[in-house]
Amino acid sequence: MFSFENQVCLITGAGSPTGIGFATAKDLGLLGGKIYMIATSDRIFERANELKELGIDAKGVICDLRDASQVTRTIEEIEKESGKIDVLVNNAGINSTSNHTVYDKKSQPNFAELEDDDWYRVLDINMKTNYNVSKNVLKIMKKNKYGRIVHISSVTGPIVTQCGLAAYATAKSAILGMSKTIALEEGINNITSNAVLPGWINTGILDEASLKYGEHTPIGRPARAEEVASAVVFFASKEASYVTGQELIVDGGNVIQECK
Repeated sequence: MFSFENQVCLITGAGSPTGIGFATAKDLGLLGGKIYMIATSDRIFERANELKELGIDAKGVICDLRDASQVTRTIEEIEKESGKIDVLVNNAGINSTSNHTVYDKKSQPNFAELEDDDWYRVLDINMKTNYNVSKNVLKIMKKNKYGRIVHISSVTGPIVTQCGLAAYATAKSAILGMSKTIALEEGINNITSNAVLPGWINTGILDEASLKYGEHTPIGRPARAEEVASAVVFFASKEASYVTGQELIVDGGNVIQECK
């Protein structure tokens, strides 16, 4: 059993009660970690209270992760309060250029019709946030000569894609390049950087029609957020000390199929 006793774990994008971020925070907390969760709305305080009810040392923090100065102040406050950050899970992001689900193809413009504002908004929320947080947390990890960074990417972009998802696919692909570079540069400091690539995940954002895509995987259903969290926990553990610059696909075997 993995243990995160005496470790400080920071998870971004953990506001949704059914999302990967909160499921990961719960697992790390139940394994002994001190949990900090960052989100953009006050619902993060509800998530923190839910973890506290389970006996987990947890705190919710509101921060716009696109704002570099806000991120710097927030990370400095966490370090001042906790003394360190051992684990970072970069989960914050969106998967749509509109107010509709990303899997509603009618709502997603193709690349040639994509508005510039939508392009940059999706890249900012999925990639700039990751950059801002990682850069600040790395300073702390390097001082302490220890760190585990786990990025939540996607199979969409690095492995496969869909029409109308140019911005999302680009951002999720870029995350892997950053993760590998961090792994290469910071391995000497006992810091690892890896990525988890989920497929069809039932996190509450999929409509009924979209959930059926999960039924076409070899497993025959979409994943639960907790199943993705288990992969994150492995990468975040001390036991994964010799695993860095890698990607783990969690998609029920969907990408291995030639016929779906």
